[in-house]
Amino acid sequence: MVAAELSQLVSPAATALTARIKARALELGFHKVGVVPAAPLSGERGRLEEWLRRGYHGEMSWMERDPERRTDPRQVMPGARSVVVVALNYFTPHEHTPDDPATGKISRYAWGDDYHDVVGGKLKELLAWIKAECPGAEGKACVDIQPLMDKAWAVRAGLGWIGKHTNLITREYGSWVFLGELLLTLELDYDTDVSEDHCGTCTLCIEACPTDAITEPYVVDSNRCISYATIELRAPDIPAEVAAKLDGWLYGCDTCQDVCPWNRFEQPTAETRFEPREGRVSADLAALLELTPDTYAARFRRSAIKRAKLAGLQRNARALKKNQGD
Repeated sequence: MVAAELSQLVSPAATALTARIKARALELGFHKVGVVPAAPLSGERGRLEEWLRRGYHGEMSWMERDPERRTDPRQVMPGARSVVVVALNYFTPHEHTPDDPATGKISRYAWGDDYHDVVGGKLKELLAWIKAECPGAEGKACVDIQPLMDKAWAVRAGLGWIGKHTNLITREYGSWVFLGELLLTLELDYDTDVSEDHCGTCTLCIEACPTDAITEPYVVDSNRCISYATIELRAPDIPAEVAAKLDGWLYGCDTCQDVCPWNRFEQPTAETRFEPREGRVSADLAALLELTPDTYAARFRRSAIKRAKLAGLQRNARALKKNQGD
């Protein structure tokens, strides 16, 4: 049964509870929230399987495991009936050090505290509140680590649309948002409005990608992507064709988002934990190459940059210095 049909059957109590859950989510600092049934993502599963078939996931072998589980939240949490989907703006008005060959640029999402901790903490607060309001309710907070298709759920919940660069775009905050889900055993009142795709004929993200990783609108080949190469890839060296076009990026890449016209609506976040830590907007390459496991662990404690590990971060720094002829 689709969400529109379910909404006709929902009780007044469920409608009132849904409104209170949304209000509480906003009070906790989330910027957008939607609620949809915990039903399988059928169309999205087909697109995922085609993407995997092309080998566009690179060495991220975990994405191949059980596509059915990735597209059905009831396999992540048996008994789930509803999905509360949230978006949290993380934009801060800081800029990378311009044209400084001694530094490497870091993706905006990793400037502050690890988003897993921030978003996950807020979702757990929301879940605790729901359990207090509805004794017997069960739930599970999901932030990126769990096998859920975050962007697909955000689209289904009406938070935004997938841009041609494959990031979620919201009308209010552009694409600078973190996403998360709360799986619940409660039956709620479901959102049925879905955002239209407002990319139109724009192809700025495709044209701006330094490595041509956006092979066609809405499709990214991870094997060519700077973000994949500098964060997820575990090889001792970045592939030469990508390494030669890093464009100064040490960790991640924001190029496709930086050129997106919808990011003119960016707004500074009120979440202070996303403010940049020292040396987190642009990092000194020589200093990174001198890090030891202990100094690395101390410097990047509770930071998303830990994802690259010390070996990966120093590999990236060496590739940038090689590009500079150093």
